Amino acid sequence: MTVISEIGLVIGRILTIIPLLLAVVLFMGKRAIGQLPVFDFIIIIVLGSVVGADIADPDIDHLPTAVAVLAIAGFQRLIANRKLANRKLNQLLTFEPTVIIHEGKFIYPHVKRIKYTIDNILQMLREKDIFDIGEVETAIIEPNGNLSVLKKKGGQASEAYPIIMDGVIERDILKFVKVDEKWVLDQLTRLGITDLGSVFFASININHELHISLKNQVQPQVPPIKY
Repeated sequence: MTVISEIGLVIGRILTIIPLLLAVVLFMGKRAIGQLPVFDFIIIIVLGSVVGADIADPDIDHLPTAVAVLAIAGFQRLIANRKLANRKLNQLLTFEPTVIIHEGKFIYPHVKRIKYTIDNILQMLREKDIFDIGEVETAIIEPNGNLSVLKKKGGQASEAYPIIMDGVIERDILKFVKVDEKWVLDQLTRLGITDLGSVFFASININHELHISLKNQVQPQVPPIKY
């Protein structure tokens, strides 16, 4: 097979497989491309691998690839229907919602378990126009990875700056808010905190008020969150 004929074969496969893939994704439903639960994410990866191999290697038979794509879509649709009818199966095939902030404080064991960094969470809060976790009554990482936030009643929007993250003082921010490291350590000592490493997160507002979440703090009674 010449180079030109191989190129023509690849182009022909692209022109046939993309419409098929589009039809398959539309058949699978909005959840498969929007919320991307764990199982659907795996299905998308498998589809991409099958289609990618078919397009890249002209020696692979094209018809079995099309059959494989249709079979994968059918399997996904079957499991999706079963998940609707069986709540236990749905719980088994996805992550559970996780409360990461309650009453303005990080819940360290929960954050550690889902392996989100403070930077990740602060960015997600800023995307919801929240710049001070003290405003947050409850924040939940949903099974699809999105952040849901319930603000405290009657709270006013404020801005706070992270000065300690996972036991490390952010010295550049101290300069910006016009306090020094000794002042921060003195404030911690007044609150009975002598080990800087025990501080998971601390922020300071424009009034120089600290908001602190400890790694070993007594865990609050968080509301049960269902799927």
